[in-house]
Order: sequence, then structure tokens, then C-alpha cells
Amino acid sequence: MKKTASFWLMTAMITLTMMGCGKSTGRTLTSATGSIYECLVVMNDAPLTQEQLNEVAKLSLVNEASGYTKPIANLYDLVEAVMAADMPCMPQVEPYFRVTHVPTAQFDDMFKPTRNILFVDINPQKYTQLKAKVSNDYWSTPQALCRIQSPTEEEFFTYWLEHGEEIREWFVNQEIKRQMKFYRASTNKDARAILEEQGYDMLIPEDYMVIMDTVLGGATTFSLRNPITVAPEVRLLWCCNNKGSMRRDLVVYSYPYTDAKTFTYDYLNTKRDNVLSRVVSASVEGSYMGTEYKVMPPVMRAITVQDDEQATEIRGLWRILDGEAMGGPYVSHTRLDQVNGRVVTAEAFLYAAGQKKRTALRQAEAILYTLQLPQDTIK
Repeated sequence: MKKTASFWLMTAMITLTMMGCGKSTGRTLTSATGSIYECLVVMNDAPLTQEQLNEVAKLSLVNEASGYTKPIANLYDLVEAVMAADMPCMPQVEPYFRVTHVPTAQFDDMFKPTRNILFVDINPQKYTQLKAKVSNDYWSTPQALCRIQSPTEEEFFTYWLEHGEEIREWFVNQEIKRQMKFYRASTNKDARAILEEQGYDMLIPEDYMVIMDTVLGGATTFSLRNPITVAPEVRLLWCCNNKGSMRRDLVVYSYPYTDAKTFTYDYLNTKRDNVLSRVVSASVEGSYMGTEYKVMPPVMRAITVQDDEQATEIRGLWRILDGEAMGGPYVSHTRLDQVNGRVVTAEAFLYAAGQKKRTALRQAEAILYTLQLPQDTIK
């Protein structure tokens, strides 16, 4: 299936167009129902032809790697296989979305306030070509609605194979943007002041405490993979939210930009090991943080942040070495500060033994998207 990495609304072979929002019509909107990262799929479950089943079998949609092992027999199964696939680099099996299903004829006012709705309408009498439209706050708020209208089941099948992951990404992005809006209400002024000294800004929530603001100098060569020399003057800010049963950490570090090799998989992962191994440890003396490479190697992709299409995202698992059996998921964004010639990495990592972490990681990930560099336009 086609991959996408754009944070904002994607464009596709068949363009997703914006429908009018409920607010613009003057209607009073009710509060959305349902939990975050839940999606209601409204469609009929037409069976797949044998030719379509053969095509699906070639795509590895149903396997341990994707996290979706239910047999695909109809169009709804095909949609669910994408929307409920496992998030990458998580210590437990957790889907992108918890998906519920209602047939088109049963979709009534009770379902309309649902937070995230994917509405698939296949009707040759109503439509002559396939169209995909998205909107926010149509029947409730906050709400994300994607409508796909197709004259035939065959056309929808082809479209979904090509653009299903883009649709899923759009729903993820709506959840992230909602969380970003929430963070604007209350931030840690001390943490933001530290970043502002460097020409940066980030909406670090008020419940994250600053536990370190330091400069790592000198040339240190340490890595779990390919040793490199750490550039001098690595500036690092470390904040932590240790309330409740889950620990949430956020680090922002920067260092001088040298050349294009900086934004490669090996360099960024090695840099992470170099930097965080020097500041993050456990209670056992000599322990340090490392990256898990054997069980589940990190995955990297290009993303768009603040209109910067050259941003890099890495997801992976961290663990404590030479100490307690501790670990968890992390996600990082790395961007180039074009004004000061520095590479800036913002990373969120979690520790919550035995707990589900998808939603908490996504909430922390939303903080990363608020990072403002000197060249960014204030939004």
C-alpha cells in the first residue's frame, strides 16, 4: 500500500476535498462522543471477489507484522485491516484505532456525534465517479469526518488499497491537532523560557517539570551500533511528568549541523545513543539508556512539521542497559535550524510497565509537533 508521511492533509490521486464545517452553517454542535483513537466505520460489508482476494493476499495486510490477523473476506474487513493495524514500535500490541462498524442503513442520529467517522457510500444510482471528502465538526465537536462516495465496489476497492493508509493518517493527524490545541491553554513557562534563549519554542505542558538544562561538551565516542564522535556543545533540555502510574519524559537537544549525512538512519540513531546514554540512567550505578535494535529496530520516515517537509521522525523502543529491566516506546522529530545551523531533536519517551501506551505516546507526540524553529512562521 502507498505510504505517506505528511502531517497535514494529504493529497492523493483522487483529491480529498474539504466539506463545510458545522460551525460555518450556524448550527449548534453537540459534544462529540467516543474516546480518542476510536473510529466508527459506516459501510456495508460487500464480499470480495476471488480476484480481489488474490490481490489482497499479495499485500501482507494479514500477518503478525501488521498486527491484523483476522481473515479479510469483505470490503469492511479490508478497511478494518488498515484502520486497526498495529502501531509500529510498541512493546505491546496496540492498534492505530479501535474500530467499530455500523451498516449504512443503521447510521442514525445516535451515531452522528461520534468523534471520528469514516463513511463509505457505494451507490451506482447516486455517483458517477469516486470522491473522498473530509471535514471537521460536521455533526459534533471535536469531530473528524471522512466521506468516500463510490459508484462501484470495485472502484472503492482500488481506491482503498492505494489510499487507505493516507485516510488513516488523516484521522491520526486530527487527533494530534486536537491535542496540540489543548496544550495551548497551559504550558510550563520555565521550560519555554529555556528554549526561547536558543531561539526555539514548544508548548511543553505545565505538568512537565524541568529536571535538566545542560550543555554536553567534548568528544565522546559511544554507541550500541556505529561509533561516531559527538559534536561539542550539545544543548539539552529534559522535562518529565511523573504523575500517576505512567512516566512521560521529553528531551530537546541540539548540536551543530555538519553535512547531509546528519539526517541518515545510522547517524541519528547513533547520536541518540551518544546523547541520552550520558544523561538518562536508572538506580543501578553505571546503568544508562540505549536503543533496542535486535527485537524491534527503530523505523524512520520523512514528515512535515510547521511547513518543514525535511523533518525526520524516528520511532523505536528504549531500554536501560547494565541496570534494571526497564524500557518503553519513544518517538522523535529531528529538524534543521536553518538560522543557527544546528540540528534540533525533540523526543518523547514513556515508561509504564504492563500498561497500554498508545494514547499516552500520541499525546506526547503532539508536543513535538508544536516545536517552533527560527525559520518557522508563527501559527
